Amino acid sequence: MRGIKIIFWSVWRVWLYVLMTIPILIMFPFLVASILTESCYPYFFKMARIWAKVILFGMGFYYKIEKDQELESHKSYMFVANHTSMVDIMLMLVSVKKPFVFVGKKELVKIPLFGFFYKRTCILVDRTNSRSKHGVFERAQKRIDQGLSICIFPEGGVPDDESIVLDHFKDGAFRLAIDHQLPIVPIAFGDNKKRYSYTIFSGSPGLLRVKILPFIETEGKTMADKNSLKDQAWKVIHKQLQLFESKK
Repeated sequence: MRGIKIIFWSVWRVWLYVLMTIPILIMFPFLVASILTESCYPYFFKMARIWAKVILFGMGFYYKIEKDQELESHKSYMFVANHTSMVDIMLMLVSVKKPFVFVGKKELVKIPLFGFFYKRTCILVDRTNSRSKHGVFERAQKRIDQGLSICIFPEGGVPDDESIVLDHFKDGAFRLAIDHQLPIVPIAFGDNKKRYSYTIFSGSPGLLRVKILPFIETEGKTMADKNSLKDQAWKVIHKQLQLFESKK
């Protein structure tokens, strides 16, 4: 039985990359056209959401999204969520209809084909380079001025220790939110680690639960409030993750 499971997991993991590639190839001319100018980004975002849905359904995932508060069309936001899996990107895309730009690690550029578009549409950061981190703020400012929102996984990566429910948050998302007076939208992903973790021989098709939590306002806040905002976001996401765990 263990051998059958290993074969299933191996094929299933490869299938994810097949699913990542097929929609990109089908939509390739339209995707390229949508990244020629930054003003076309909302069209790219719509196609990215289609791409994400194809992958999730193709992997046998189905999702349930609950919202404590609705987004307003004329506002920009700072989306923050826990990070446990490669499918976090896809689930974020299907959970939020309002166009946003990911701030993400530059290592993902190495993924064939996906990396081509990732590099041209996301704000990349080299976490070992202070100049790169500073450049994030400038590029984010430009995107916010265009009416877009920003998405950051504030743990800065997937926790090394699998027992960690939610790692400490880094400052970047909260500095940006304060600088631009963006409401912070905490989002909790309840099942991504169980369904598709970075441990190769694990995971299964099934439900992915999402909870969009009450927004944290930053209007009138200064850098002196950064840590309290960071702690508030961490606590509400952590509490929701514990609720998810208790309802398994």
